[in-house]
Amino acid sequence: MAVKAVVPFLVAMMLLTGVCNTLLTKYQDMQCIKNCDSPSKKYREHFEQPVLQTLQMFIGEMGCWLVIGAFSAYQRYVSRKAGYEAIPNAVDEGTVTPALSEESETGDVANPLKPAHPDDEGRIPLTGTNVLLLALPACCDIAGTTLMNVGLLFVAASIYQMTRGALVLFVGLFSVIFLKRHLGLYKWFSLFVVVFGVAIVGLAGAITRDDKATPSHQALAQTGVDTLGEDVDTKAVSQAVMTVIGVLLIAGAQIFTATQFVLEERIMEKYSMEPIRVVGWEGIFGFLVTVLVMVILHFAIGTGYFNAREGLYQMTHFPAIAISSILIMISIGGFNFFGLSVTRTVSATSRSTIDTCRTLFIWIVSLGLGWETFKWLQVAGFALLVYGTFLFNDLVRPPLKACYERHHEQLLPEEPIEHI
Repeated sequence: MAVKAVVPFLVAMMLLTGVCNTLLTKYQDMQCIKNCDSPSKKYREHFEQPVLQTLQMFIGEMGCWLVIGAFSAYQRYVSRKAGYEAIPNAVDEGTVTPALSEESETGDVANPLKPAHPDDEGRIPLTGTNVLLLALPACCDIAGTTLMNVGLLFVAASIYQMTRGALVLFVGLFSVIFLKRHLGLYKWFSLFVVVFGVAIVGLAGAITRDDKATPSHQALAQTGVDTLGEDVDTKAVSQAVMTVIGVLLIAGAQIFTATQFVLEERIMEKYSMEPIRVVGWEGIFGFLVTVLVMVILHFAIGTGYFNAREGLYQMTHFPAIAISSILIMISIGGFNFFGLSVTRTVSATSRSTIDTCRTLFIWIVSLGLGWETFKWLQVAGFALLVYGTFLFNDLVRPPLKACYERHHEQLLPEEPIEHI
């Protein structure tokens, strides 16, 4: 029973690391780095480095190799203590030694270094140069994460997290188009509900003036207000436009994230590798590609989001940004590890439910910290998002029994890798 008691801990840590990741990223965006003593907000400059924040994510993912090394060392220790010698590459080949047996009366917490299920389909181990295939989903991750980081500059943390719910739409569409999956009538209905919910969330942010949510863009909203004496409507319109841009960027980024999932599914149909190793390899490839792109854009453009030298200076010379960067890396690595552990120990469906709770906690904490204002319309949008997502994942029954199908075709592998 002691092992089963670990499950609530895994769930709690998945929630904690997931919530911290989004809130810490928003906290970075709110840090003033120049003219902070100016009485007028329009002269203050804040930390705006979405590309560097993407790099942080990949460094955090590379931290998965530390977990792999720690578990491998622990397995060797346990096997020697039990009087067995660990078989080389046993984890990679799916060979089980007596010391690593998963059979237990207490319902073991699954080993994150072992496949979620035995490979009875004859898949080839993903080794050697074939590992380079993971660079493709890593590139999609770069594009999607960077766009989401830019969008987060324009909207509140809760709107950012809720808008990411549009991912289920593109996952469903791409599963039908590229993976030749079948969607039942109620699943199409759930996708429509999700889109409607995202639209309401965006509308809530656009029509409600929220000075707290986007401090880094108050200068844009206030341009001309102090000097030309324009009325408040000009500022409200500017904020509405920024919110719409942010929501569109975040929703559009889900296209790249869904593409990443589809590519991972295609690769994993032919090759076998533990998901935590997939995260680690994608972290390495994503880091290398991001650094290369940063260098190229720095010399080609060198201003704004692409001023790598200024971004690194800000990240290393402002304690709040430096500390939050380290915490973001830790939270990303932790979220991947605990998320995969929850998926194996409980189920992928449970993980999707917990992830919905993460959105709610982000919203509550943001309100408690005064980072945004409460919007009733946002409540309606969130409710639709939750219902649509739960319906899509078969957590609730469809509204009409005629639409219900007893046998559901899996749209993606049991545990699509969510990096943020």
